[in-house]
Amino acid sequence: MVETTYSIGEGPATRVSLSLPEGTAEAIRARVGKREFSAFIAEAVERELRGQVLDEYLADYESRKGPVSEQARRRARQVFDEVFAEEAEWPAAG
Repeated sequence: MVETTYSIGEGPATRVSLSLPEGTAEAIRARVGKREFSAFIAEAVERELRGQVLDEYLADYESRKGPVSEQARRRARQVFDEVFAEEAEWPAAG
């Protein structure tokens, strides 16, 4: 059997257990409603993972080439967002 690897934001939905402070859960429900709760959490987690992928790339780049300015970091985030939005996928997690 071939194992499929999915990129961030891809693949079938899978049920997971998640614990949140009640105040956080209520704030999410108030903002998006019960029906969109899971989608809100998924989008937030995907943003965090994409940020971590970029941070890892920048750390690797800095270890090889030296410090990156804040302006260059902002530009890198913009470019990553544009490139991966065009390709409609981000690298697989891990």
